[in-house]
This record gives sequence, structure tokens and C-alpha cells, in this order.
Amino acid sequence: MKEGKSVNHQQPHQNGHLSPSKFAKLFDPEASWDKDQLGDVLHWIRQGLGLVCGFLWGSIPLVGGIWFILFLALSTGIIYSYYAVILKVDEEEFGGHGALLQEGLFASVTLFLVLCSVVHCFIYCRK
Repeated sequence: MKEGKSVNHQQPHQNGHLSPSKFAKLFDPEASWDKDQLGDVLHWIRQGLGLVCGFLWGSIPLVGGIWFILFLALSTGIIYSYYAVILKVDEEEFGGHGALLQEGLFASVTLFLVLCSVVHCFIYCRK
């Protein structure tokens, strides 16, 4: 059987603009989001922050609760700024600030703590 090629035609939005790429949608305040899409984006932003901060906090010997609280504040601030300032979404459509700020929080905290501990022990706990 002969398979036909699928042609990717971009459909214009209601405002006449062409449909943005997936990366461009991340910074488009006029893009439409459903709850699952926005939740996935917020989740993966938090995982990236947990990865980067865990590696940095572990490689620089930053120990103590203040650094953990700083990670939580930094992560929450970035997530809030992303959906409220950059995307300008109506948080009530997505369950309120609490639901959006909790998206991916526990997984990123776990990733941060594990990575921070492993990197710190790998570098500084050798005898």
C-alpha cells in the first residue's frame, strides 16, 4: 500500500496570526491552555529547577534548612511569575493559586534533596 504524506498546514488563529510552535507557546500570553497542559509545563519547570538547584547546592557545600527554604521560595517565585506575569492566565480557571503552585512541588523537592545529598556526598564525603 502506498501511504500518503501528511502535509502540515498551519491554521491561523482567530486573531489572524499563524499557530505558534510549541516552544513559542510557552511565552505567548494569548495562547490557550487547558488544565493538563499548563500543569505539565509547570511540573517540568519545577523538575528542571530541582535538578539545577540540587546540583548547585550539592556541589557548593550549602547545608542547612535556610538553603532548603531558599529553594522552595525560588521555585515558587519562578512558577508564580511564569503563570501570572508571563502567561497572564486566570488562575481561577485552573483551580486557583494553590493548585498551580503545588503542581510538581513534591516531586521537585524530592529530586532536589536526593540530588543535593548525592552530589554533596560524592564530592565532600570521601575519606
